[in-house]
Amino acid sequence: MTVRVSIITCSDTRGIKEDTAGAALEQLVSDQGWAVVSHVVVKDERAQIAQAIVDAADDLDADIVLTCGGSGLSLRDVTPEATRDVCEREVPGIAEAMRAHSLAITPYAMLSRALCMQRGRHLVINLPGSEKAARENWEGIAPALSHAVSMMAGEGH
Repeated sequence: MTVRVSIITCSDTRGIKEDTAGAALEQLVSDQGWAVVSHVVVKDERAQIAQAIVDAADDLDADIVLTCGGSGLSLRDVTPEATRDVCEREVPGIAEAMRAHSLAITPYAMLSRALCMQRGRHLVINLPGSEKAARENWEGIAPALSHAVSMMAGEGH
């Protein structure tokens, strides 16, 4: 099974050319042998982020939607709220694993508000906006993601 991944960078200051975290995620996804079906940058606006998640899941049929940025403590960080707006079920273990993995590297990991949720059979994962942190969080969860996609597709354990 080829896993289909969409990347949504949430930023008021970066465009696609400046999005080193999103580019790093594209490479990490490709290194898994998976397909990147889209990579977009949207403003830190709740409605825009929510719509981008819906588009990636419903229109592009991405198995995994990775958001990048907007999950910290800034008042402009609204990615978790946008994720909740359009998803039905939380998958707390993935967000917990990201924080636990990152906490071994930096105490600032405890400041993350990142979520992982399901929209139907699509997994939406909030990753940090910095390239270094996005790579570290990916490292902590990547080994379990293909199994998660299989489970969501009804293939069981």
